[in-house]
Amino acid sequence: MNSNKMIKFAGIFLIYNMIQQAYFDEIKLLLDSKIFAYNRLDFIDTDPVQIPHRYSRKEDIEIAGFLTATIAWGQRKSIIKNASALMDLMDNTPFEFLLDANDADWQRVSQFVHRTFNGNDCLFFLKSLKNIYQEFNGLENVFNAGFQKDNTIFTALEHFRKVFLSIPHDKHVSKHVSDVTANSAAKRLNMFLRWMVRNDGNEVDFGLWKKIPASALMLPLDVHTGDVARALGILSRTQNDWKSVIEITNVLRTFDANDPIKYDFALFGIGVFEGKNNIQLPINLNR
Repeated sequence: MNSNKMIKFAGIFLIYNMIQQAYFDEIKLLLDSKIFAYNRLDFIDTDPVQIPHRYSRKEDIEIAGFLTATIAWGQRKSIIKNASALMDLMDNTPFEFLLDANDADWQRVSQFVHRTFNGNDCLFFLKSLKNIYQEFNGLENVFNAGFQKDNTIFTALEHFRKVFLSIPHDKHVSKHVSDVTANSAAKRLNMFLRWMVRNDGNEVDFGLWKKIPASALMLPLDVHTGDVARALGILSRTQNDWKSVIEITNVLRTFDANDPIKYDFALFGIGVFEGKNNIQLPINLNR
């Protein structure tokens, strides 16, 4: 390649990068505006995060949040209704229930069902949580122990799953605990971690856990966030799996390295309330 062609190629490459950067700047502006629209207290009224917001005790928030996140698939009204029913079955004191439940109490919660999450699954989840609080000093300590191995959410989730499934259980229950080593997107666990870790003063997320930084969190990737991210051109993979979680989270870190998962509010909000086909950027750029 002669020098003239090299200069021409370099010029084209520079222009392409400038256009691409301008487009990503516009995406960031759009998403920042949507964070402002959806990361607010009235968002809670239509979101499952309202369930742990009923409580003030740290352990109650953790347990209510974890169980609500566990059944967070399907219609949100159904998720909220069933999570509320589960809290009622636990006398709306989830931590005390785990520690003090008698045989009649366990029998009562074993009747709970949400879609494919049946009574036996529920019973195991509660007994595993009891084991975690009695033997490991709580959910926060389990996630922290995994995270501190290499400072990644991947390893935190891997470690949590091993601990959670360490007591005897039926094979069926394991499908309700995401396995990132099998390339699961782990949407519900990542959402739970967002609730527990992020603390931006807007009072949607709780910010209870201090040893895992918000900068390390991974996007709770689901059909809504995935579809919007693809429509915006910031996610190329078609599957909603862990590899896609890595790809989109890495992009979001270029927007805000300290708090990339705040963009979950924007992506999810657009997907649920506006629709991916109604996205309008301030300027029109070819990708």
